[in-house]
Amino acid sequence: MTTEGMDKVPAAKDPAPGGNVPTMGIDATPGARRRRRVVLLICCLSLFMTWLDNAIVNVALPAIQRDLHASVAGLQWTVDAYLVVLASLLLASGAIGDRVGRRRMFLIGLSLFLAGSLACSLAPGLGWLIGFRALQAIGGSLLVPSTLSIITNTFLDPAERAKAIGVWSATFGFSIASGPILGGLLVDGLGWRAVFWANIPVGAIAFLLARRLVPESRAGAARRVDSRGQILTIVTIAAATFGVIEGPSHGWSSPLILGVFALASVSLFAFLQVERRQDEPLLDLRFFSSASFSGAFAIASLSFFVFTGFLFLNTLYLQEVRGDSALWAGTLTLPATAVIVLFALLGGQLVARFGPRPPLVAGGASMCAACLGLAFVTPTSSYWSIAWCYVALGIGIGLVSPAITNTAVSGMPRAQAGVASGAVSVARQLGNLLGVAVLGSVLATEFHAALASHLLPVVASPSSLAALERLPISSATFSAVHARGVLHALRGSYAVASRVAWLLAGAMAALETLIGAVVCGPRRGARRSVVHGAAVSAGPEDQALAASLAEGVGPTAG
Repeated sequence: MTTEGMDKVPAAKDPAPGGNVPTMGIDATPGARRRRRVVLLICCLSLFMTWLDNAIVNVALPAIQRDLHASVAGLQWTVDAYLVVLASLLLASGAIGDRVGRRRMFLIGLSLFLAGSLACSLAPGLGWLIGFRALQAIGGSLLVPSTLSIITNTFLDPAERAKAIGVWSATFGFSIASGPILGGLLVDGLGWRAVFWANIPVGAIAFLLARRLVPESRAGAARRVDSRGQILTIVTIAAATFGVIEGPSHGWSSPLILGVFALASVSLFAFLQVERRQDEPLLDLRFFSSASFSGAFAIASLSFFVFTGFLFLNTLYLQEVRGDSALWAGTLTLPATAVIVLFALLGGQLVARFGPRPPLVAGGASMCAACLGLAFVTPTSSYWSIAWCYVALGIGIGLVSPAITNTAVSGMPRAQAGVASGAVSVARQLGNLLGVAVLGSVLATEFHAALASHLLPVVASPSSLAALERLPISSATFSAVHARGVLHALRGSYAVASRVAWLLAGAMAALETLIGAVVCGPRRGARRSVVHGAAVSAGPEDQALAASLAEGVGPTAG
């Protein structure tokens, strides 16, 4: 494969065990620096596209619901089909890239992501859309680890690498901040299919540039792919997600739901047994003997459970209950997303100066306050009464994100820093997945329970009441029954149902705060010694992670 345009420096093996074979050396000439920056731009552009896609799909959900006649469960699957596949494949994708070549996996991942985007834009029905979202996620699972690996093997100078990692990390925040506005513009201007069209020209440019400018690299001693662990991971996550999402419609005690939960439990047990016996496991269970790693894993899952649940619930509230357009809903959400970037940078500096405990506790408390405030929002609440909740939630996730990775690596062996960071990335994806699945199911269950009590005074016919109870949460439903005088009942039912979901999200944020206060207590000096030690003796990915943490910039991307 060509590395035309890159520095022509003979490759040399990394002296560290398990090191990489880079295709370029450190070249300080202006031309070489510019080429490295172009590689960084290509990686960040691809990562931005991957994360932006998921953010703007949330804005498009009400339009998808109206066009494809989707239920709340259908909307959950539209989001979670992507997250199930991403969470399931993320760890194995890194190992495959180490073995066959990171540039090759990057190009394959980008191709699959673009193919999935095009297919999603043409999906004739909800089932097709969900399937094509899974195809997108296969590509995304190859892209996310490949971008970081390419950057760490392109920027060999530790100081320059630390700055590049900081830019790579900030890409997540920028994608989240811009997603609601861009999504609103596309949905209101061109329809929901346009959110997938937007990926194609951006991805095509990144693909052409990557073929010409991105260098190839492989690990000197690549890990074997744990195929049994990978299959069990997919079965466990998919079965558990199916049970949570479909529980409200099939009944929590139905044989189907009980059966898939049993399958998830058996598969999880088998996964634990397989991983204990593997020489090169997909996830080294010994990591969890470290209190700091276990705490970081739990904090990552809980924090992103709250944040992704917020995006899902808030989209339904603004567009379906208040009746806002997609663009206006995206604009109203901007205070939550815009402050993430600012406070992620501040959080990185706080971690460098005081350690991870203060930002974890402050961030968790801020998210908890936001959820409690949103629990008492009504269909007629003024925007200013909820805007402070948006700001508080954005501050919370911004403070927590940089501290998570620092906490994960602080208690690990120096050579395991990069692997620990990758495992916590999976925890973030699990949190994203469960936030939509659990809070969406709570909302659907409580909505239909509350609807019965609200409709009894205004609907005399039992058959009419039963029909209305099965209606989805959507503006189309609200409009259709307006003439029957029950619009107020529907919106009131949503307020009651969302209150239960927000209180659950607040409880998860409170639990994250408690874990951060109890687990994350090592002295700053001890933490710094671990970080700097990793920069000396770990492999390139570990060095990049350690360098970024030493500069006070922790990765925030999932």
